[in-house]
Amino acid sequence: MVYFVVRTFTICSSTFTQKRDEYIPIDIHAGKLQDWLVSRRIVNKNWHQSIRDVRSKISNALTDMPAHEGLVQLLKGAHINYFHCKQIIDILKTTEADSKNVFGRYGSQRMKDWQEILKVYEKESLYLAEAAQILVRNINYEIPGIRKQIKHFEQLGDEAEKKIGELQRSETIIFAEYQTSCKQLGIAGENVRQELVTKVGELPQMFSEIAIAVPGLLKAVELYGSFSGNAACLPILRHVATAGNTTVYEFLYSEAPLSIVEPPVKFDVEESVATESGGIDFGDGDGNIDFGDAAIDYGAGDESEVNLEVGDIDWGAPEEPTPDDNEIDFNVSLDESGIVVESDGNAGGVARGDEAYSIFDSPSYREKFINELLELEAFLKMRLYEVSTADSVHILSLSMMDSLPDHDAKSLAQMISHIDAVYCNFNSQQIQHLHQIKHSPKYVDILTSKLKQKLAAVDKLKSTQQSLKEKAENFRQQGVSLKPTLANVIEQTKVLQGQIEEDISKRYKNRDVNLIGANL
Repeated sequence: MVYFVVRTFTICSSTFTQKRDEYIPIDIHAGKLQDWLVSRRIVNKNWHQSIRDVRSKISNALTDMPAHEGLVQLLKGAHINYFHCKQIIDILKTTEADSKNVFGRYGSQRMKDWQEILKVYEKESLYLAEAAQILVRNINYEIPGIRKQIKHFEQLGDEAEKKIGELQRSETIIFAEYQTSCKQLGIAGENVRQELVTKVGELPQMFSEIAIAVPGLLKAVELYGSFSGNAACLPILRHVATAGNTTVYEFLYSEAPLSIVEPPVKFDVEESVATESGGIDFGDGDGNIDFGDAAIDYGAGDESEVNLEVGDIDWGAPEEPTPDDNEIDFNVSLDESGIVVESDGNAGGVARGDEAYSIFDSPSYREKFINELLELEAFLKMRLYEVSTADSVHILSLSMMDSLPDHDAKSLAQMISHIDAVYCNFNSQQIQHLHQIKHSPKYVDILTSKLKQKLAAVDKLKSTQQSLKEKAENFRQQGVSLKPTLANVIEQTKVLQGQIEEDISKRYKNRDVNLIGANL
């Protein structure tokens, strides 16, 4: 009796355990699904060798398919597996219904091919191993790969847009530099070469405006003369302050010339001028060089033969002068001849060469004028330092300024400010460039080339930006075009995951099966 009770209790306990297990879900990690199927002996571990035959049969069967919209959608962008084959057979049951005989079999070769494929798939659960392989491949490679591509295209688009922003800033900076250079030169920048050549003609007016402020430096010049004990110090500065921006001739000879012959300045307005004449004839014609009227006679003829013997050198001088009607009579008076002899010195002379330039325009005297300005400024700054840092007793005892006019720090500062104003105007970027253009016409080519390089750089930056914009848009479009593909692969993977879970569930009495770790 005791034995019966124990036996009954054991059977009830086993039944309760079995019923309890039916409600426990089966959790399988998606990445280890294939190993799980092999370990449970659901599929053969050598299933890879059999799948090749199935794939070959599927390829042959796809070559002969009926026209059906369902088949087109089913086969579109999908890797055909066992579950697709079952759907294809369901569609063929409709399209191949005419070939069905009285025994319920189909005579269509298409149906036979796909039914054969199903049989091979179902042998040793080959279809489940392949489905697991496709699922793992999609989860581990396909979906992450497409996402990585999309992210990469988006990153390339962002980098291209970032580069466009940098190029825009560079373009703004270079164009601002170009505009600043044009502003310094006083030109609009539309036709740089022509505008620069035209601007050179405004130099005399600019020099005249600067010369107007120079007389205000006379007090400073006199102060420096008193200090140095040389009333003739800073001669060029004194001359400009009293007589203005005269010619170098007038500064040298203290009198204005009757006429001024300034060296001509020739500019090539066009960047490249092809010479129409003046070409070198290398005698490519008939071999004879035509020298025209200036042909050289080398004395090849008999008449021009020169017999040079020892002691027979002909110096070309007549032995005795013979009177001639054209002989000059030196006894004629100057008044009768009409020749006017000028007085001693250069009064009424002609200013030529460097002497024809104004002091501000002459390269050498311009430099001397600047040096005198800086010399005067250095003296005034030293004097201002003495006045500002030492008391009057110290100055009177230690400096050499006892006999100088009385100037306080304020007046000295005003003089220095006046000198700075003259120096800045005289040595401005515009005048420097125009002065070099006038005295070195090739400088206009250099200056024009530099300005055009900035414009060329701006144009190149613009073209690069346009190219980058197109690339960025292309990257964005490629990323967007991959998103439907990603969504389609994810959807197919989810469907396949559900089909695998359902198939495994049937094998374990409809227990819930969960494939975990599939981050879709």
